[in-house]
Amino acid sequence: MPSLATKIGGKKFMWDKGRYSNEEEARDRMARYEKNGFEAECVEENGIYLVYTRRLVTEIVLEEGGQTL
Repeated sequence: MPSLATKIGGKKFMWDKGRYSNEEEARDRMARYEKNGFEAECVEENGIYLVYTRRLVTEIVLEEGGQTL
């Protein structure tokens, strides 16, 4: 079973739990993640392609009052 989390370039990425049979399929999934503000990386492991993603928190909204920090 692939690791749930891995470090790539010193950054922590989380596995999306998908197993893609070819690189093109994995790249299509990555493009969708990137469109939604995620960083995405593809890793090939024993002929299966895995997608790892990460997203930085850039804004925190408090529930009460809806103020940003």
